[in-house]
Amino acid sequence: MSFTVLVPARLASTRLPNKPLADIAGLPMVVRVARRASQSAAVRVVVAGDDAAIVKACEKHGVEAILTRQDHPSGSDRLAEACEQLGLDGDDIVVNVQGDEPLIDPALINAVASALATHPEAAMSTAAHEIDSLDDFLNPNVVKVVLDAQGNALYFSRAPIPWWRDGSANRAPPSVLPIPAPLRHIGIYGYRAGFVRSFPSLTPAPIEATEALEQLRALWHGHRIAVHVSRAAPGPGIDTPEDLERVRAIFAAGPAR
Repeated sequence: MSFTVLVPARLASTRLPNKPLADIAGLPMVVRVARRASQSAAVRVVVAGDDAAIVKACEKHGVEAILTRQDHPSGSDRLAEACEQLGLDGDDIVVNVQGDEPLIDPALINAVASALATHPEAAMSTAAHEIDSLDDFLNPNVVKVVLDAQGNALYFSRAPIPWWRDGSANRAPPSVLPIPAPLRHIGIYGYRAGFVRSFPSLTPAPIEATEALEQLRALWHGHRIAVHVSRAAPGPGIDTPEDLERVRAIFAAGPAR
């Protein structure tokens, strides 16, 4: 199995301005992410930035980076441009690692790439883990996924799925988790490079707009998404200044990563 990791990084952020360049134990966040990704089996790790400052910061620390357009409406569009710039073949496997995941497990990256390599019928792959908290199951900010017998996604939703009919009295929210355990979606994706390039041209799906989940566009158009089920939740990502301080504390308390 051979694959490339792409790390899309956008300088503008409403909740955390200049997020990719935020310092974490002496290194910019995006460099931390790329270094973690380089511990995977990827043959290449490339940051796809939307600003020269991101590219400069990466190159300063020995991380390969390319400059992409600033007007992309989504990360998928940025990935598509990156695939074009890098000249990736249509069957090449690309793993999209978010630029705000400095604690991502390299083994998870490998597993997502492997899930796609071993599911030739799939255009994409992703990951999930079992939910062990009723609050998380009911939380619309926690995305759930249901799988078929082959380990491909049937549907993603912010709603509590699968809905346990007999565990809910009078249609009220359930008081216990369904069995088997529901699955929480982890936001890491593997793609075939040809599919990445075609994805932005796919018509947005009505269910995508309803759920505000871009991956539903692939399912709506009949593409399959292979899902690796992880034993544990991933390390914390960074969306807010509070998240950044928590991750900084993790790096300060432990050995250098």
